[in-house]
Amino acid sequence: MAIRVKTTRRKVFEHEAPMRVVAVLGGELTEEGRWLDSELGGALTRILKETRFKGDFGTTLYVPLAGVQVLLAGLGKRRGHRLGDVRRVGVKVAEVAVERGVREVAVENFLAERFGKRETSRVLAEGLLLGGYRFTKYQSEAKPPRVRFVIAQGYGPVVEEAAAVAEGVWLARDLVNEPPNVLNPAELARRAEKMAAEAGLEVRVLGPEEIQELGMGAYWAVAKGSANEPRFIELVYRPEGEPVRKLALVGKGLTFDTGGYSLKPPESMKTMKGDMAGAAAVIGAMKAIAALKPPVEVRAYVAAAENMISGHAYRVDDVIRAMNGKTIEVLNTDAEGRLTLADALAYASRAEPDAIVELSTLTGSCVVALGREVAGLFAADEALGREVQRAAEAAGEKVWPMPMEEAYKRKLKSKVADLANVGDRAGGAIQAALFLAEFADAPFVHLDIAGPGFAPAAEDHAFGPAGGTGFGVRTLVEWARRQG
Repeated sequence: MAIRVKTTRRKVFEHEAPMRVVAVLGGELTEEGRWLDSELGGALTRILKETRFKGDFGTTLYVPLAGVQVLLAGLGKRRGHRLGDVRRVGVKVAEVAVERGVREVAVENFLAERFGKRETSRVLAEGLLLGGYRFTKYQSEAKPPRVRFVIAQGYGPVVEEAAAVAEGVWLARDLVNEPPNVLNPAELARRAEKMAAEAGLEVRVLGPEEIQELGMGAYWAVAKGSANEPRFIELVYRPEGEPVRKLALVGKGLTFDTGGYSLKPPESMKTMKGDMAGAAAVIGAMKAIAALKPPVEVRAYVAAAENMISGHAYRVDDVIRAMNGKTIEVLNTDAEGRLTLADALAYASRAEPDAIVELSTLTGSCVVALGREVAGLFAADEALGREVQRAAEAAGEKVWPMPMEEAYKRKLKSKVADLANVGDRAGGAIQAALFLAEFADAPFVHLDIAGPGFAPAAEDHAFGPAGGTGFGVRTLVEWARRQG
């Protein structure tokens, strides 16, 4: 995939690109648009009248003219914009450019007069890069998109930062979009090792024997049912000099989830290759963090496994022991993610981080509550929760704070073990968060990304095509960068 963004000091009309993009704001061409319209002999003004295109936010109008293609991008009304709107319009522009097969596009730096060209250049570049993403690896006749976007009157240095973040999102999307017969736990570990070698990160991968020796009984219970062996992945970024803070990222790494003996119905298995979207997000975030070099130490952890059925698979009514010594009664083998995360969180806590943020496609309850656009944010530490929420808002990813209702802990009581892996249906997402908090020995935030982590085929998401979204990468990177 060759999607690139650069900047120029010139205006759109001064750049000889095959496609040029200007905005319609409040039903009228912007100043950049008027300059281009003058260069084209008033053609854009005539087309606006003929088509009655008002430029509602997120709409586009493709205008093929002699010698040049013009794309009119709707910014909506003159007031009420947020900086993130520029990112979203950038996505729309990229989608049209890729669909049209255009190789070079000159783009107006939308709303630069309102937010400053530095900030708009950054978020516009991010939107263009995210919107241009396509996963074509297994389509024999498809060609990866090749587009160079040029932001008119842009600010170059921040475009490199945007590219680092987008490449982290691309990696996360690629991992989620791989079929499960290709991306098993061992292959996920190999890809993490490859990325680490290229990015200059430390990496450690543990196999079945080491997992058992460490006492990761909850993780091993889930993993042992599959012929594909588990891999525990640890990535470490160290800054130059003494770190101002030590952060831990944990991602759920179920490369496929059948539900085990609490078997999922066939329809529910269709997107289960994406049950490692949390793992993909932390791996993608580590790639970006290595490039951006914030002054913090960041460690990422993934307990990669498959949840399968076999003579070795764990069962309902089993009692298993996690790494921190707590025993767990298994009441549902399809509540497996929290078991793998229990040991990942316990392992992460050994390094005594200042904070732990964990991401997982954990519960259908959270999807019911918040839909497919919003992740649930469960904060065992309120100050950390506010940090992560602010980072998500700045990154343009939607999260919503959910309660960690202590009274619901009673639902996880077991008569034969320290706790059960599930309670009842009412407040299921909250119970899952409370379960995870039992294994995190540091300030802790859980992000349930079951909704926004994967976009079904019929539901392209706001920042790209259906499939893996890379949700969480931008939030994690923004959170790490804000520590300095």
